[in-house]
Amino acid sequence: MQSQFGPKHLTDIMIVAPASGNTMSKLACDIIDTPALMAVKSHLRNNLPVVIAPSTNNGLGANLVSIGKLINRKNYYFVPFKQDNPITKPRSIVFDPDYIIKTVELALDGEQIEPILL
Repeated sequence: MQSQFGPKHLTDIMIVAPASGNTMSKLACDIIDTPALMAVKSHLRNNLPVVIAPSTNNGLGANLVSIGKLINRKNYYFVPFKQDNPITKPRSIVFDPDYIIKTVELALDGEQIEPILL
């Protein structure tokens, strides 16, 4: 009999909230160097959905590339987000917490809530 270590299928879905630009960029580049990122990678290995709730000052700047990569990957689902403050923080985005539950419900069915950008 072969022994296996580590938990398997303990959860149905994982939520990363808030997801910083740094976290999203590391996920997009498959850099796994923190416990949280290792948990996401382990969860994805089991072909399960991960909900990302972005909150970053550079979401409409350098982090936009990473967001685009994750949106196009299997099992990543985004909580709708909007510009934080177009006047004082023109590249900043923040997720809308009112959409977390609906995003989770749809992600469990393999669907991305629309629209993503509010």
